[in-house]
Amino acid sequence: MTTARTPVPEAARHLSLRERKKIKTRIAIRDATYALIKEQGYEATTVEQIAERAEVSPSTVFRYFPTKEDIVLTDEYDPLVEDLLRARPQDEPVLESLRWSIRQGLTAAIADSPDDEQDEMILRVRLMVEVPALRARMMESMSVTGRLLCRALAERTGRDQDELEVRVYAMGLMGALLETMIYWVERDFRDDLPELVDRTLDTLTDLPKRQAAAEPPVTS
Repeated sequence: MTTARTPVPEAARHLSLRERKKIKTRIAIRDATYALIKEQGYEATTVEQIAERAEVSPSTVFRYFPTKEDIVLTDEYDPLVEDLLRARPQDEPVLESLRWSIRQGLTAAIADSPDDEQDEMILRVRLMVEVPALRARMMESMSVTGRLLCRALAERTGRDQDELEVRVYAMGLMGALLETMIYWVERDFRDDLPELVDRTLDTLTDLPKRQAAAEPPVTS
């Protein structure tokens, strides 16, 4: 759950022309949306207006983002954090791997964002917390992100991704991070977000790995 565009990894620098056009269109739609929201507010901004400002058709907007809420909420950082988690040493405690991965994603987002995108990031988080339609849609999207996290946690712990403890741990973390964002907004963004995330993770305990089944005794 982060708040800015994904830094372009080295592998993505060799995307096909079609893929680069898709990324350019997504950015144009997002930029148009935030510009209109700054001018007239979220509720007054329509998909038709967004399409006109981005110089695309309304059907193109819907092809990239199923709803207006998704333009604000879609977060390309979730797969990045999942990949970062997979790259951590297998013997590292799960919570510490999560701390490192989330912090790396946040740090990259903030460092990669010029001043205007920093303003966009703050606007996005404020909208997510304060607009009821966005907050409701965000709760839906959290379950998708939680499933991604379940998959990565299962790989690291030797557990099944549908196991109750894995699901509760993943969704508990998602809820904790959401509360961190709400706290950040309520304090008018005065705090350092990575430090708030560290404090949040300090309240959690580790998810233990599944113990290997004991081998049956050897009989003669």
